[in-house]
Amino acid sequence: MNDLQKKSGWPLIAGTALFAAGIGFGVAKLVAPPQQPAEALPEQIERKPVPRKEAVALKIPAEYLKIAGIGVEQLQVGSVAAEILAPATVAAPPGSEAVIVARANGVLSRINKRLGDTVKAGETLATVESMQAASMVSDTRVAAARLDAARRAYERERSLFDQGVTPRQDMESAKAVLDVASAEASRANSVAHAARVTGDGQAIAVVSPIAGRITAQSTVLGGSVTTDVELFRVADTKNVQIEASVTAEDSRRVAPGDEASITTRSGTPLQARVHAVTPTVTGGARTATVVLLPQGDVEGLVVGEGVQARLHLKGGENNGFKVSEDAVQRIEGRDSLFVLEEDGFRIVPVLVGVRSNGVAQIISGVKGNERVATRNAFLLKAEMRKAAGDDE
Repeated sequence: MNDLQKKSGWPLIAGTALFAAGIGFGVAKLVAPPQQPAEALPEQIERKPVPRKEAVALKIPAEYLKIAGIGVEQLQVGSVAAEILAPATVAAPPGSEAVIVARANGVLSRINKRLGDTVKAGETLATVESMQAASMVSDTRVAAARLDAARRAYERERSLFDQGVTPRQDMESAKAVLDVASAEASRANSVAHAARVTGDGQAIAVVSPIAGRITAQSTVLGGSVTTDVELFRVADTKNVQIEASVTAEDSRRVAPGDEASITTRSGTPLQARVHAVTPTVTGGARTATVVLLPQGDVEGLVVGEGVQARLHLKGGENNGFKVSEDAVQRIEGRDSLFVLEEDGFRIVPVLVGVRSNGVAQIISGVKGNERVATRNAFLLKAEMRKAAGDDE
């Protein structure tokens, strides 16, 4: 009986299961989302370019750039690894700076030039009344009188010798005295000329040996003057050199003739060339000195001011564009440059490669002929944020 009940129950259970499955399938079909088409193969996908967001224009007056010290430089082709960024100082090359002193002791009686004035070579800057000047003039006159007497004595002895009155020995003795007197007169005149004795013979003229501008002055009218006291310092502002400090390791990579660029405090770049590299390191920092000669106008350079030198070494691969790392700003999560245009700056997203020694490698995003903001470029970023806040 139990076996019969079990056998008769199976069809009922199977029918119930099929009915429930049918209901579930219908409900699932009604609520299921529409079937998606099969995914296309990669070669069948139509690749449409992603629309590029237009660059943001930032209008900045030229006066603001000068006041804020925002520098603008041209992008350069080159390898970042082949550059050295080094601190440097504007210096006066040999012969372009002169320390001026009086050539004799005395009292400063007149001052013709003051600090900052432009002077010519041979121009009198001051006058010093000096007893030594009078002594020099006296020596000159005494030597001239002795020379005249010796010359007359020699002429007389030569005439007597020609007449056969005196022996040759007397004529030769007179000639020796004449030579000594001539040498003494020449010495006295040279001393007076070197001391710059004035025409009246009472003073010494303080003269500039070079043309330039007076950069230092320590003179007081009526003050006592000695030959070891500096009165003026004159520098030729049209002739300067740049002295950059590099490590001993970097000095081995620099060679005369390498190209370089100088960035001044105003942000203006200036092309230069390596003139020489010192073979030793000096100072507490143990650095070598690289001497650079500017290739352009140096009117804006002041002797003693600090600048930044970028040495472009030979042998590097030109694998992109290079620019100061200060030029690269992070805007909306992307590295960008501020490119200068007629009416201001536009923001150009770029792909940055290597960053080294304060220089960034730009792989893509620019053509290479752009002029971009470098020094203090973060100020433009601040202005952009300020303008965006105003628009909101």
